[in-house]
This record gives sequence, C-alpha cells and structure tokens, in this order.
Amino acid sequence: VLGNYEAVIGIETHVQLSTSTKAFCSCPYNYGAQPNTSICPVCMGMPGALPILNSKVIEYAVKVGLALNCKLSLSSKFDRKQYFYPDLPKGYQISQFDVPIASGGFLDVDLPVEFGGGHRKFGITRVHMEEDAGKLIHAASGNFSQVDLNRAGVPLLEIVSEPDMRTGIEAAEYAAELQRVVRYLGVSNGNMQEGSLRCDVNVSVRPLGQLEFGTKVEIKNLNSFSSVSRAIDFEISRQVLLHSQGEADQIVQETRLWEEGAQKTVTMRKKEGLADYRYFPEPDLPAVTLSDEYVGRIRDSLPELPETKRRRYESLGLGMQDVLFLANDMNVAAFFDETIATGADVKSAANWMMGDIAAYLKNEKLSINGIKLVPRELASLIAAIKTGTISGKIGKEILLELMSKGGTVEGMIEENDLVQIVDPVEIEKIVNRVLKENPKQLEQYRSGKTRLQGYFAGQAMKETRGKANPELLNKILLQRLT
Repeated sequence: VLGNYEAVIGIETHVQLSTSTKAFCSCPYNYGAQPNTSICPVCMGMPGALPILNSKVIEYAVKVGLALNCKLSLSSKFDRKQYFYPDLPKGYQISQFDVPIASGGFLDVDLPVEFGGGHRKFGITRVHMEEDAGKLIHAASGNFSQVDLNRAGVPLLEIVSEPDMRTGIEAAEYAAELQRVVRYLGVSNGNMQEGSLRCDVNVSVRPLGQLEFGTKVEIKNLNSFSSVSRAIDFEISRQVLLHSQGEADQIVQETRLWEEGAQKTVTMRKKEGLADYRYFPEPDLPAVTLSDEYVGRIRDSLPELPETKRRRYESLGLGMQDVLFLANDMNVAAFFDETIATGADVKSAANWMMGDIAAYLKNEKLSINGIKLVPRELASLIAAIKTGTISGKIGKEILLELMSKGGTVEGMIEENDLVQIVDPVEIEKIVNRVLKENPKQLEQYRSGKTRLQGYFAGQAMKETRGKANPELLNKILLQRLT
C-alpha cells in the first residue's frame, strides 16, 4: 500500500542563539538555572517596558542566512504574532512575518552509507528572527502547572524548509546537517536535549502522480534525530492507511505529539491558521537595515562549513564513510586537519581517528578536546610506524598512553626501549629459541597442525615484548618451520 503513495515532508526548525543576553533585554539565559531567576520587566511583559534589540541576533541571523545560501533582505522588520498561552506573558510573540531577514536558500546533505548514501539538496523557504516563550512545568498530580519565564525572550531563528523531503531518514539527516551548520558557525550549541534545536515536522501524503498536496499534519515533541525519523515513518503509515481505507477525510490539519514510549503520534490540538495570529508590525522596534559592507564582513568571517569540508576530504581520496565521520563534529575535523597539516598520511590519520581514538572517546565518554593526545603526536606516531621504528601493535599501546597521560611519541619510545627489531639475524635467534623451547608443538605442526604457526609467532612476540617486525618475523618463522 505504501508504494502507491508519496509523502511530502517539510520541517520548521527553531535554533536557540548563544548570545550573552536575551533578544530584547539584558537578562542572561543559562540552561538549568533556578526558575524565574533571569527575568526583568521587559521579558515578563510588564506594561510600559520597551524592547531594545540585541545586535548579536542580527549578526547571527545573517551568518545563518549566508551559510544556507539565502538571499538576505537588506531591510526587514519585526511583527507581533498574537496568541494566548500561560508561558507567553505579553500575549504576543515578537517575530517576523512577511519580510524575513533571509529567504530562498538551500542546504546540501549527504546521506549516510548505511541508508543508501547519495546527495540531496533541500530548499530553505525562509529564516526569520523571533523570541522564545517561557516554559510550563506540570505537576505530577496533574492538578496544576507552574510557569518558568527564564526562557521568555531568548533569541531564536526559525528556519523553514521547502517540502522537499520524502522519507523520515531524509528529514532526520536534514535536521542533523542544520545542527552541524549552526555549531560550525558558533551561533548555537544545537543541543536537542536542552531545547536549543527543536524540530516541528509537517507531513502529508498523496497518491503517486498527484500534484496537489494532501492535508498537512504537524508533529511536535521530537527531541532526537531518530525520533524525527520514526515519528515521520509512523505518521506516513497512519495517513496511507486512512487513504487506502477510503477515510482520507479523517486526516485533518492538526498538531500531533510524538509519544516515545508508545512509538506513535497522538492528537494535541487543531492547528491555528495565519488569520488567528493577527500579525501586525511591531510598533516598539525600528526596521532592521543591513549595509552591503556589514554583510560582506560577516561573509568573509564564515568558517569552512560541513558541506565544503566533506568535498575537500573527498578530494583527498577519503571514502564517504570517512568523510561523514570526520566532518560530523567540528572539533574532530579540526584535530584531523591539524594532524594532516604536519604531513601525516591522510588515510592513516582517518583510520586512527575512526578506530582506536573513536573507541577510546566512546568508552571514556570524552570529547576529542578531553584527551591529552595532540595532533602533532598522532602525526609522529603514524610516521614512526610507517618508517618501521615501531610496530603497529606497539603504536596502539603508545596511543592509549598518549590519550590518557599525554607525552611525546619519541620520549615514550626511548624511555621504554620500544624501537622495533628489524635485524633478521636477531629475529632468527629468537625464532630458533622459541622452536627449541616448544618441541611438542613443533612436532604437532610438522604432523599437519599448521595453525600452530600463530602460536610460535605469539611466543616470539612475547619474548621481544612486541618489538619484532611482524612481517619479517613471520617470514623467518615460516622458513624455519619448513
């Protein structure tokens, strides 16, 4: 049944900006602070209190607009969006309506290899500035709710996509790429668990070949990229089932919640229309006017963004799996870039970072900035293995020491006498001694149990504390055994 229908998906993403103070007053915002400790007459909506625009909000909005390939509005304005909710003290939200600061852009996304791979380009309808509402804290009994206004007035960017996505995976990867972009730009920490990046997904389905969109349903309460994907897939199945049963009229324009425990969407409320918000220009704030010079300065300050970084890594000969891993976290990418800048082999550096280093970070629950290893020493380690100074096995031991305690590769090799044994005569002496000390196993080997070669190699490595060159050792061992 699913094969006869097509899903149409768009996402509205709210990004909380990492400014020192709120959008229209001097109150700071710290996630997890005691309720109602960062408030003032402006963000509480007291009569007579007037907003003053935080200029950093404009700068961050321009950065995001440029990064998303949008056309900037050199003259835009703020509007009042009227609605009632207990955590909205003014009774309206300061937002942007008909003249957003940026519009008509796109975002490039590379899908992970495990989901089929491929490149997608998703349109960006608009980027606009607005303020956040407060937060309701519901009592366990369900008898009352409390209001925390710490978040009221915190600056947000709302990024609205075109309805270009067709699957839950595409939508989740779009949201993940947005998170990477705002983190690379330094405008937001993008943490979904803190509410710094929130996604509202719009989903409709239509029979294949139909041009008109179906009835749109909005899904809220999505606090991870996997829940974005799963909620969309559930909603597509729900709507297709109604279509196939001739009950398409049961699909109404509404807001639904994603219930993580039950793995399903449920009705929250009927969706408001534009007329319900009664937009009009915000009378207490002037228009936002940008100069070409101001925009140019911000454009010149933009860092290398994830999409550009991925293409550069591809040009270095790395596969898509390597590229996606390295560019996912800007700190990991910076570490990798600094490592190869010292002359380290690109593929070797990628392998160490995706293998032993990534495993250590996961086990120790650390970020790349939380270890003692520095890029210069990773490059030295790769060079020491490549020149045969140490073996790969010794290299792994040194790496663990460097990550946990720091130090230098050269210092550790000298201090622990770890230089690899590459003298054939010395290795042959060791092999002869091992064979002489294990006559029973030698007899078994010569009776056909050839797997014992690994046993002899292990004993020889043990004698040399892992310093014997493995390739040379196995070559000499095989000669002596035959």
